[in-house]
Amino acid sequence: MTESNSILIKDTTIISDETKKASILIVDDTIQEISTKLNKNDAEKVIDGTNKITMPGLINTHSHVAMTLLRGVGDDQSLQTWLNEYIWPKEANLNEELVYLGSKLAMAEMIKTGTTTFNDMYFYVEETAKAVDESGIRAVLGYGMIDLFDEEKMKSELKTSEQLIKSCHNTCENRIKVAVAPHAPYTCSEELLVKSKQLATKNDLKLHIHVSETKQEVEDIAKDKKETPFKYLDNIGVLDSNTIAAHGVWTTADEMNIIKEKGVSIAHNPSSNMKLASGIAPIAEYLEKGINVGIGTDGVSSNNNLDMFSEMKLTAFLQKVNLLDPRVLPTKDTFDMATKNGAKALGLNTGIIEEGKLADIILVDTLVPHMTPLRNALSNIIYSSLGTDVDTVICNGNILMENKVLKTINEQEIIQEVNERAFEL
Repeated sequence: MTESNSILIKDTTIISDETKKASILIVDDTIQEISTKLNKNDAEKVIDGTNKITMPGLINTHSHVAMTLLRGVGDDQSLQTWLNEYIWPKEANLNEELVYLGSKLAMAEMIKTGTTTFNDMYFYVEETAKAVDESGIRAVLGYGMIDLFDEEKMKSELKTSEQLIKSCHNTCENRIKVAVAPHAPYTCSEELLVKSKQLATKNDLKLHIHVSETKQEVEDIAKDKKETPFKYLDNIGVLDSNTIAAHGVWTTADEMNIIKEKGVSIAHNPSSNMKLASGIAPIAEYLEKGINVGIGTDGVSSNNNLDMFSEMKLTAFLQKVNLLDPRVLPTKDTFDMATKNGAKALGLNTGIIEEGKLADIILVDTLVPHMTPLRNALSNIIYSSLGTDVDTVICNGNILMENKVLKTINEQEIIQEVNERAFEL
């Protein structure tokens, strides 16, 4: 029996809620069957899954993908110096074409390293959406609103977000969702934050915001609002289960209770927090309290890549060394953060290999020295594998990369174009 638009991943090691050997049948955009009884005649396309680990595509819960253009800008600076003296002056020179190129380059990098979904906040968002459409990846896109407490600016920022919702939400075979994305409590007026939440609620959208990234931010908000950042956002009604808070590095016990009670998801960005010396987020404590935590890369100029495999390893190692306890954040917890927790944060029917879920799946090559021997597939994925081990990537039931060759993006062309154009900034 041959199905239309069907793919069979045959005889593979599957890591999801449990590790097992089986085959996976994908029909259109959905995982239809997982079984040991499937055979080659069940699908139009057969992928040999032997010597591969098959797992959910990774979910990057906090990014600014077009910042690939700023790779290597402002290294070794504190956050405020980095933003004010290096990043914002260059971002002032951005235009549609540059954001499109930077986004396309990011998608080539993300697909090649096993990311199938990303949650983004940036500018000229329609251009990122165009790159999503062409590349076949899945995305939640938000326009990063900053009004710096100016009323006219606030109105125009909200207008831009409203326009984005109309033009992009639920487009590209439903691969694109729009989020409302006020930048942070220190760059947005209270009115903008409140109106952002109203806009998100009215359209049933996620709200994506930076919160408690640095000690300085917490001190400044405490001085200005007489409250800690999460407490302030809770007081003005911004927090609920549709809120994704990037960073959450400097939270109090009271704030953790609020985060838990309101069902807020945290997007943890270990590389960025380490590089900018922002601090170490209390991830083990969040998980212990039942708070949903995903993993993000942040932008490339504070990372400097989009490889979620390195983020998983750093997430685990950072908690272990910080708490001087090698038992914290076992492999399964870290794996869940990069897959199903991310899907939960973004409200997507993916992040797990299960019948009825969206077919966002990656195959990782195990026949490389650093993945040998394969005693424990999950251990190898978290502690041994590199993003470059990803062999095949499927998103929404479409093959975006096979045998390490990108199918939807001309890799050499985009590398050359960005090399020629990035210095215009």
